[in-house]
Amino acid sequence: MSLIVVRGALTEVLDEGDLFKVKRIEVLSGKRLSYQKHSKRAEHWFVVAGEAKVTLDDRDIKVPAGEAIDIPIGSAHRVENEGTETLVFIEVQRGTYLGEDDIVRLQDDFGRVG
Repeated sequence: MSLIVVRGALTEVLDEGDLFKVKRIEVLSGKRLSYQKHSKRAEHWFVVAGEAKVTLDDRDIKVPAGEAIDIPIGSAHRVENEGTETLVFIEVQRGTYLGEDDIVRLQDDFGRVG
């Protein structure tokens, strides 16, 4: 298991195999992750605490605790925490390649576009 801290979010890899990776992700109140897409993996997000504002291909979708959303391969997506409590969700990645270099950032609050 590995723990990754990025501005406003905490990510822990819980399990991984050749074609899947499972992460626990926390997003602090008022923070959001990059608007991004992947060419080789899809993701399934299950919210366990808080409420996620998910932007999926320029559509905003509220996902409360106990609900999930699927992010298809190639779809632009972002998660944001507009609430006052920490947002916690489980991300299941599945695909032929799961490396972090399969991220194309379209917008980023921390200057990591490109």
